[in-house]
Amino acid sequence: MLKSPYHGGHLEVIVGPMFSGKSEELIRRVTRAVIARQQVAVFKPAIDDRYHATQVASHAGRSIEAVAVRDASAIRAHLAGQGPLLSSPETELPEVVGLDEAQFFGPDLGPLVLDLAEAGVRVILAGLDLDFRAEPFGCIPDLLARAESVEKLTAICTVCGAPATRSQRLIGGQPARFDDPVVLVGAQETYEARCRVHHELRR
Repeated sequence: MLKSPYHGGHLEVIVGPMFSGKSEELIRRVTRAVIARQQVAVFKPAIDDRYHATQVASHAGRSIEAVAVRDASAIRAHLAGQGPLLSSPETELPEVVGLDEAQFFGPDLGPLVLDLAEAGVRVILAGLDLDFRAEPFGCIPDLLARAESVEKLTAICTVCGAPATRSQRLIGGQPARFDDPVVLVGAQETYEARCRVHHELRR
């Protein structure tokens, strides 16, 4: 079990479709923690280098430094003292851990996040709750149930302008097939925000 002298740990989960402002909200909360002079570590999946290799970046252009890792076990290794923390060179746990695009960290993310919260860390996690098929994405739904705080954001449907809750994947301008691979990192060239009515899949 990870240990920390800081108490008051909890889990905050920010979810929604692509282009809903999840990373923007994560950056806002982490920035406030930095201003409050708390020890902070932010992690992003190495697979997501759309905007920067070592920064969490929003579609709106805001960014914050992060450690790029392949999976949850690499995060655990960093926090155990085998890698640098952004604002704490010691091996003690930071007061705040931010995780962007959390759906890409793999099945071991759940146990790690719960260990951190039990150890007194404030964990701020942003990710997709639904994949491109509008199916629950990885361990995110389980963490939604276990979180102290949940914020579900919406985007704007590119077809009708209604609140969008789904990420529409497009391949060559056409809706993706249901049996296409779940993980495909992309931005406006590959995805659109859609409402329930206008979300499409090819069978």
